[in-house]
Amino acid sequence: MGPAGAARAVSVDLSVVVPAYNEEARLRPTLDAICAYLRAEPDRWGEWELIVVDDGSTDATAKIAQEAASEEPRIQLVSSGTNRGKGSALRLGVLASYGRRVLITDADLATPVEELDRLEAELESGGAAAIGSRAHPDAQIGVHQRRVREWLGRMGNRLIRAVAVPGIRDTQCGFKLFDGDKARAAFADSRLDGWAIDVEVLRFFRCQRWSVTEVPVRWSHVAGSKVKPADYVLVLLELLRLRARAVRRVDLAVTGLFLVASVLLYKGLWTDLDRAYIRDAGQDQNQWEWFFAVTADNVVHLRNPLFTTLQNNPEGVNLMANTVMLGLSVPFTPVTLAFGPTVTWALVLTLGLAATATAWYLLIARWLVTNRWAAALGGAFAAFAPPMMSHGNAHPNFLVLFMIPVIVDRVLRLCEGTAVRRDGILLGLFATYQIFLGEEALLLAAMGMVLFALSYALADRDAARAAWRPLLRGTGIALLVCLPLVAFPLGWQFFGPQSYKSVLHGDNAGNSPLAFLQFSGRALMGSDAGADPLAMNRTEQNAFFGWPLIALAFAIVIRLWRLPLVKALTFTAVAAAFLSLGPKFRIPYTDIVLTGPWRALAHQPLFESVIESRVAMICAPVLGMLLALTAQRLAAWRPLLRGLGFAALAAALVPVLPTPYPVRERPEIPGFIAQGTYKKYLAEGESLVTVPLPNPGSAEALHWQSATGLGFRVAGGYFNGPWGPDRIGIYGATPRHTSNLLGEVRNSGQVPVIGPNWQAQARHDLEAWHAGVVVLAPQYNEGPLYETVEKLLGRPGERVAGVWVWDVGAE
Repeated sequence: MGPAGAARAVSVDLSVVVPAYNEEARLRPTLDAICAYLRAEPDRWGEWELIVVDDGSTDATAKIAQEAASEEPRIQLVSSGTNRGKGSALRLGVLASYGRRVLITDADLATPVEELDRLEAELESGGAAAIGSRAHPDAQIGVHQRRVREWLGRMGNRLIRAVAVPGIRDTQCGFKLFDGDKARAAFADSRLDGWAIDVEVLRFFRCQRWSVTEVPVRWSHVAGSKVKPADYVLVLLELLRLRARAVRRVDLAVTGLFLVASVLLYKGLWTDLDRAYIRDAGQDQNQWEWFFAVTADNVVHLRNPLFTTLQNNPEGVNLMANTVMLGLSVPFTPVTLAFGPTVTWALVLTLGLAATATAWYLLIARWLVTNRWAAALGGAFAAFAPPMMSHGNAHPNFLVLFMIPVIVDRVLRLCEGTAVRRDGILLGLFATYQIFLGEEALLLAAMGMVLFALSYALADRDAARAAWRPLLRGTGIALLVCLPLVAFPLGWQFFGPQSYKSVLHGDNAGNSPLAFLQFSGRALMGSDAGADPLAMNRTEQNAFFGWPLIALAFAIVIRLWRLPLVKALTFTAVAAAFLSLGPKFRIPYTDIVLTGPWRALAHQPLFESVIESRVAMICAPVLGMLLALTAQRLAAWRPLLRGLGFAALAAALVPVLPTPYPVRERPEIPGFIAQGTYKKYLAEGESLVTVPLPNPGSAEALHWQSATGLGFRVAGGYFNGPWGPDRIGIYGATPRHTSNLLGEVRNSGQVPVIGPNWQAQARHDLEAWHAGVVVLAPQYNEGPLYETVEKLLGRPGERVAGVWVWDVGAE
């Protein structure tokens, strides 16, 4: 821009941009009306310019504009060599403008230029953009369009709002007033040439946190309008194309890295899907493969997906009361049917972990930091932190958490209050879906958000005062959406057949304070020997962040304590860690036992079933966010200090880098099952009784079922079900004398004295199980087990297809 242009830019108060394509019949009256209005109050509008953009018209549009410009020097003509669309014309016009304000108006003046008064008043009060809205309740519609055309237009506009600009009723009205500099920035960033540029520009304003207000105006339909109902479809297509182009290469690169990391962690499983079994999964891999298989079977046969008698026959299993993850097991039904449940298991773990990391990355990039690689560091830690890797052995419901960041994002949008109804509806739908992925994870996420909200409200009371009303209203809307959708499934879960009240986890389900300083078994610098004494098992190492990272987090908090965000994150992490210690905890290296804060929640509804050490998982995304904030600040430091800072990050993070999951070879399925020989021994409704019965410590029978098409029922099993008159939740079926006896013999190798009473009890239990055949497969202590069953049934077994068989269906 030369000196003359600079002087002009300073002196122009208002620029009016009129896009025109084949408008010879309407253009001159429009220009005359605009000029007359602006000339009428010269003191109010100051210096102005009127820019006509000829978008490659084939009629006399350009000639009419030139004639008007010869009479009024403040009129300019900007011409496009070809017709490229309204978006291109607006971009040319706005970028050619110099005004402190920029008004865009269509050539038909469907909204009279006098309505500029209302828009200007809105900007004078501090707004960045004012939209002349036909959809505002106070708008005045003079001449309506034909009813069908008007209805189609409204439907199209609603789709646009839902897809791109929530909270704005009328995105496509051609009468808008902008702050000049902000308008030129937005149109310079735009890429669309068609009608969708309105939405693209408004989205740009939203992303920049610039206020956009709808102002009611007078509007009348003008014959000859070039906007047709079908154009709304074109707008949607343009927006979808823009969305695809808007994906940043760095986002794709980060997602790809997360996927590669996930594949490397599960490479042992992928290299031999037929025989590989995650070593530290206990019996959970067998259980999860069974969940995927039974869900697919229920879906394809149109059975109730919330119940089955394939385990624990004849009482069955309340699948909604178990972690079946219907939100994934149902969509993955085609995969399960085509490739088997083991492939589904591997895909859910691998893709779910990568998706979770990506979701945290996008959340952090949107709300916390602008540096995408800093966000990637935070997202990576949130998903690949030691507690997550522990659950990655066997608990996809705590590993696949990609919906949690999406829910957090929607809650934060609610706090802005720009589209409370839409965000509330989406939050309700997202929460509904998460319930079908994992209820306990949603409960823990809600705890984390409540802790953060309370602490942030104390740290920044002005923000809390601005956010609480839309947040409360949006949460109410979310509940109205969610509760009807989950009422039946949750009713079935808590009151249906085989429902239970709470789950017994024992007295040692809390974290030891030392667990936060120790390295986990899956960490680069950790070992099973060091971690095992401090956790329930290898799938419940819910802390184990390591002392270097805890020390670094302490230093970060001290350095950034002035930020309300850091105060809130710190309180959230400390409170979660403290709660995870359980109802009581021992001070390390002493005999002093103190009451923990979890005691107040331990017997409350919902919380009574939570393994309290899992509350420490809240610390993982919190630490990830602190790491992201730190990395972004380090990137701006001088080279020497930056190098030292990143070295400190590396020193804290390298020791907790996850290592690939080790696998073992799973036992072969006996020929009696694999060859389908069992079918000759089972009548309708009868169950196959394995010796010992399947239970949480030995559930190979579930693999026999899921790998061979679920052709038979089993007594016992590995699931959550009720026990006793109080219906307390336990792992596995209600124990019976015979199942207890067989389990004891399996463990001890000792055969007890079997008399008539035991034989009568065995007959009673077999009848209760609707047993058709008793099967003893090759295993540890097979000899004592065979002798016990032989004495219980009073006759020897028959060797069939590699197993011992007792046909009891007729008894």
